[in-house]
Amino acid sequence: MASAAEQLAANMNFGSFQKATELHKRIWFTLIALVVFRLGTYVPIPGINPEAFASAFAGQSKGILGMFNMFSGGAVERMAIFSLNVMPYISASIIVQLMGSVYPPWEKLKKEGGEAGRKTLNQYTRYLAVILALVQSFSIAVGLQSQPNLVYSELPGWFFVLSTVVSLTGGTLFLMWLGEQITSRGVGNGVSLIIFAGIVAALPRGLGQLFVTAQNTGNYFPLMVIFVLAVAVIFAIVFMERSQRRLLVHYPKRQQGNRMVGGDSSFLPLKINTAGVIPPIFASSLLLLPTTAMQFLNPANLPNWAQWLPPVVGAMQHGQPLFMLSYAGLIIFFSFFYTSVVFNPDETAENLRKYGGFLPGIRPGKRTAEYLDYVLTRLTVIGAAYITAVCLFPELLMGALGNKNFALGGTSILIVVTVTMDTVAQIQSHLLAHQYEGLIKKSKLRGGRGGR
Repeated sequence: MASAAEQLAANMNFGSFQKATELHKRIWFTLIALVVFRLGTYVPIPGINPEAFASAFAGQSKGILGMFNMFSGGAVERMAIFSLNVMPYISASIIVQLMGSVYPPWEKLKKEGGEAGRKTLNQYTRYLAVILALVQSFSIAVGLQSQPNLVYSELPGWFFVLSTVVSLTGGTLFLMWLGEQITSRGVGNGVSLIIFAGIVAALPRGLGQLFVTAQNTGNYFPLMVIFVLAVAVIFAIVFMERSQRRLLVHYPKRQQGNRMVGGDSSFLPLKINTAGVIPPIFASSLLLLPTTAMQFLNPANLPNWAQWLPPVVGAMQHGQPLFMLSYAGLIIFFSFFYTSVVFNPDETAENLRKYGGFLPGIRPGKRTAEYLDYVLTRLTVIGAAYITAVCLFPELLMGALGNKNFALGGTSILIVVTVTMDTVAQIQSHLLAHQYEGLIKKSKLRGGRGGR
């Protein structure tokens, strides 16, 4: 027999959505916030020569700047106030998570601090994000000023640096605040939705380039292959992201006062892809750094011992075999590394033992931790292979077609699909909560009439 939650989910329809007025407000707030974000990507920082910067960016769009431009929805190529996007905040979040596993005071906050400890770590994340944004914006300001014709000569050097640091750091802080507002007053994760909006905004241009190329060559077969592959990749992502290994957990009966409690069973769900989209983002960033650095260097000025750098960096371009092998290796490495950071088998086994739970046939404590590590390692092998395949197939296809648009890459598709699934799940949870409230009101009304 289906549970009450499953019955409610089966009865959800457009009529129930119309009645959920609170959900309507949350959706409208989210849409307005994303429109504000998109408007900010068109506001340039003071003192930039737009034409000169556009031509300079065109020569470096295949490096890490191109990937950041995709995440920011085109803000980097316009050098807008939202050029840094929420990347400093994401970097700070990852650093705090890593430090929470290796730095004892933060590890204690994470494990024993409860809600207060979580808020403290969130505050540390914001402080670190501000520091990273200040460093990155200062580096950008100095780099822009060192290039000829990118900055109007009428502006004093110190004024341009100061205004750029204030504009870029302020833009990042505003997006951090906007993301938190979306999370609390809208639907979905605010930071993820901001990145999602940036990628989706770049999709029409990428698709338009494919259509123009097909129209000019008269060959529409590659376009059909891309469409079929995109549909297949989306189905694969949805299937794998919803898949999980459920470990049965038993809770023994125990006497509490004059009655017996416990004796229930539940499941410990383990996702196949515990690391999420972090591995491809990290792998792409590391692989694009050498390409970006080489674009700022003149190969003729390199010393003799460094003459091997240009050929190696050339072999690290999109579509090249060395890039594919390195990309796959880094994705697999970061899948295992980040999974070990976000899921601690020893801590989970200790929590199960503390609440009296145990896995059938497995002794509590150390043996449970070893079994969890055994299962999680094998799940991570499948998850790493899945992420690698999803990210490499579009890369191979784009390399074969000569298209280097980041918005059509596997990382972009993975982020768009996972954020969409998470947002839809939250909308469904709000609808379920609304239906539960309706049932409670009806039961109270019936109870009141029965009493009379």
